Amino acid sequence: MFKRTFALAVGVALSLSAAFTHAADVLRVSAIPDEAPTELLRKFKPLGAYLEQQLDMKVEFVPVSDYAAVVEALAADRLDLAWLGGFTFVQAHLKTGNAIPLVQREQDAVFTSKFISADPAVKSLQDLKGKTFAFGSISSTSGSLMPRYFMLKEGIDADTFFSRVAFSGAHDATAAWVQAGKVDGGVLNASVWDKLVASGKVDTDKVKVFATTPPYFDYNWTVRGTLDPALTAKLKAAFLALDPANPEHKAILDLQAASRFIETNAENYQGIEQAARAAGLLK
Repeated sequence: MFKRTFALAVGVALSLSAAFTHAADVLRVSAIPDEAPTELLRKFKPLGAYLEQQLDMKVEFVPVSDYAAVVEALAADRLDLAWLGGFTFVQAHLKTGNAIPLVQREQDAVFTSKFISADPAVKSLQDLKGKTFAFGSISSTSGSLMPRYFMLKEGIDADTFFSRVAFSGAHDATAAWVQAGKVDGGVLNASVWDKLVASGKVDTDKVKVFATTPPYFDYNWTVRGTLDPALTAKLKAAFLALDPANPEHKAILDLQAASRFIETNAENYQGIEQAARAAGLLK
């Protein structure tokens, strides 16, 4: 009986060891769902292949249902690396106490949001008073938090200023809503707006940008604080090594809407945390 029990214990131990070894050989990556899931996966595939080559390990993209799910997964160590908006990073950092922002795109240090409308009479936010308006996700930095913050600084409370406020859930959906006349105006991040215009997915004869926010810090690639420091260092080096002069690297950077990646740190997002507290989104 002792031999059978010992053998069973060894078997369980080996199985658990194999499971942990397997988990350690896979880098689990996700992103806030600020665009359609198919688009997020399309953008990630070449980057994932590059990271597999640089890290010599499997890289797996794990889609999530909403912004909060990314924060929860990082906190529970179910994700290793995630593409986060500024506010989502603040939430993850506060929840985990150790989430580490690795890199951001150059433009993420001076990011902006675009206010749009299909009504040619709309020249400013004041022209939308009493009309309908769409934000992206309620947890979006560029699609909700920072535009609201800058509006409040101008004395505009979105919840009382507009007749109805809606949340589209994603930047591309906001543009589609405005173009289809579902809402009179909306706001989305500048990067997605530029991509939609370049790809012809928004008709600029119908939809116009009538205002742009002041700049702020936004997106970054964040790792869980419990990730092996050596792997964290290799990840950062891999992102920083992406060179726009290399055609293969440029294809990856273009899909990420990045000229290149630069280092970042948690202090860069203190302004977003202050804005979130001012808006009552953080206690």
